[in-house]
This record gives sequence, structure tokens and C-alpha cells, in this order.
Amino acid sequence: MTPTKTVLISGASVAGPALAYWLHRHGFAPTLVERAPQLRDGGYAVDFRGEALDVLDRMGLLDEIRALDTGMGDAAMMDADGRQYATLPAAVFAGDLEVLKGDLPRLLHEATRADVEYVFGDSIATLEQDADGVSVTFEHGAPRRFDLVVGADGLHSTIRALAFGPEERFVRHLGIYTAIFNLDNHLGLRSTGQLYAAPGKAANVFSARADTEARAAFHFAAPQGLDYDRRDRAQQKRIAAGRFAGEGWEVPRLLAEMDAAAEFFFDANAQVEMETWAAGRVVLLGDAGACAGPTSGRGTSQALIGAYVLAGELAQAGGDHRAAFAAYEDRMRPYVAEHQALGREGAERFFLPAPTQEVLDMLAAGAPEHARTEPIRLRDYEPSS
Repeated sequence: MTPTKTVLISGASVAGPALAYWLHRHGFAPTLVERAPQLRDGGYAVDFRGEALDVLDRMGLLDEIRALDTGMGDAAMMDADGRQYATLPAAVFAGDLEVLKGDLPRLLHEATRADVEYVFGDSIATLEQDADGVSVTFEHGAPRRFDLVVGADGLHSTIRALAFGPEERFVRHLGIYTAIFNLDNHLGLRSTGQLYAAPGKAANVFSARADTEARAAFHFAAPQGLDYDRRDRAQQKRIAAGRFAGEGWEVPRLLAEMDAAAEFFFDANAQVEMETWAAGRVVLLGDAGACAGPTSGRGTSQALIGAYVLAGELAQAGGDHRAAFAAYEDRMRPYVAEHQALGREGAERFFLPAPTQEVLDMLAAGAPEHARTEPIRLRDYEPSS
């Protein structure tokens, strides 16, 4: 049995809770801290591919995930006057299995809350390492000490900034911004969506939760990047509204819905490139260290598999973080490199001003092959009981 070691994980989206699950199974004592006061809902759909499905199965969550599958079918490409001119096959944008983004963290939390300490509404302020552990101060809670710290806190990782340096050293902008928000299913969509494209921008709406509601998104190109406050939602909504002012189709209605939306997300499509994901007793997981970008379609699968591998390597190494972190990187690096290449390719091909049905059919025909990346070969070990 692995000696119990305390592990602080920052971030309660996907990678963090998944890691906490496996660490507990291997005999570690994880604590998970999340800046948000509660689990976050909203957002678009996420999909799973390849061995990520095997990880979910080993966690006993695959059946529950399948029950939440969006079952999304083909979508309609619409012109400015609201006429359909092409069909976007589901194979272009869906993986082997797709659920709403907020559903997965909820299931992971339910699977871990009895065994994992969760601290919501707080964030790590400082880290100080020595030979025996990491002293941590928090924005609100009392200082504590842990054997290891894991940054699973996304593209704008606090842990990465504290342990490795400022964000601009590692984040590579892909030239696209996305705004996502919840709304009523006023179009009466049935397991489908509608998309509108113009030069340098695209808008779409998809039905959600058995067609009882919908999710909408605005995407637009901004190659030089934007200067904005990541915590100022009103400013972000104004930026998106300015980019889509005067567009046709359902855009005016969607802009009004966005302005009133309580659940709203806005960020750059970007990647994280780092020479190493470990600094002493601190290591990065998921988007924090290796974001492939939304255009890759691989972020959720990468987070689940990375959590499984990192916890397994720590168990294999008997808690020796140096050996475990090195093995984790060695196993994940080729997988991440391939996904990041897909993300860059996806960003370059993302904007089609008026794609013809022929182009869409070609994309669909290539989607299965494009999605069939060489799967990471997971170790044969089984989690400890």
C-alpha cells in the first residue's frame, strides 16, 4: 500500500476531481481547492474519445455519462436571411460521446465528495517548497502544509504562475475568441443546432437538456489578441456584441439573450506550451500545463487520461514525486503534442465564410480518421482497493 501523502489540487472542473478520485484509490489524501463558491454550470458540450472512455469505465461513470449523452444530430448551416443552405454532419463536431460541460464536474464531484476534502470559495495565494513538503497560504483560509501540489486550474492557472512564472511565457493565442451562454430553446431545436458564418466570425445555437434549453456561442477572429479584464463579464459581453453588430440570421436575438444571460463564458482559444510540467513538488495537469485549445476537441479526454496516468505513476513510484512526475511527462508528452497539432490545425481551418455542402461532406468523411489519434497506452496496473 502506498504511504498516505497529502496532495493539494487546485481546480474542480475535470482534471482535478478525476485526479482526486484516483489518488484516493491509491491511498493518498487529496484536498481540492476551487476559487468558485460552488460547482460551475453552463458552458458548451464536451466530448470523449478513445481511452478516455476506458478511464470513465474504470471509474464506474461510463453508464451515467452515456445516460447524459446529448445525442446531437446533424446541424443546419444558415444564411443571413435564415435559410438553410447546407448541413453540418455531427461527425465534424462530436466525439464518441458528448455531454454538457457542467454535467461531468457534477458527476466527478458526486463520485469523490465522500472521500475527498473540497474547499470552495478559496484560492492559493503563495507556495513555499522545501525538502519535505510545500507550505501553502490561501486567500481566505488558514495556511496549511502538503506533500505535493497539483495545478489543475486551467488555461489561466494560478499554480503555474506561482511555480513557473507569468502566463505570457507559456500561453500561445490561436487567434480566436469565444463567448458561450445559456438561453431558452426559442428555435424549437430537437437534438440539433443551427450555425451562421461570416468572414472571421461564426455564431451557433444547439439544443440542450432533452431540448428544454439551449446553448449559444459567438466565435470571432482576433489574431493580435484583445486587452480586457478576465473577470469583467459586462466588458466581455460588450466586446462580443461589438463584433457581431449588424449581422443577420438570429444574431440580434442572440445578442439580447447574451446580454441577459447569467451563465456566461468568454475566453481566448489558446494553447499552453511548457518544457516541463513539474517544479520540485509542484506539477501541472490538464489545461494548466498542456492546453491543446478548444479547436482540438481533445481537452476533456486529455484531462481524464492525464489524471489517471499521474495518479498511477505516483502509486507505481511509491509516492516518489521525482520519479512519478518524470514518468507522467514521458507517457503524456507524445499524446499532448498530437493534440496540440490538431488544435492549431483546427484554428487555421475554423472560419469558412460560406462552406459549401461539398466541403462539409469532405470534413465529415475525414472526421473519423482525424479523430482517431494514436491512443495512449495506459499501464496494465489496476487501482488499489
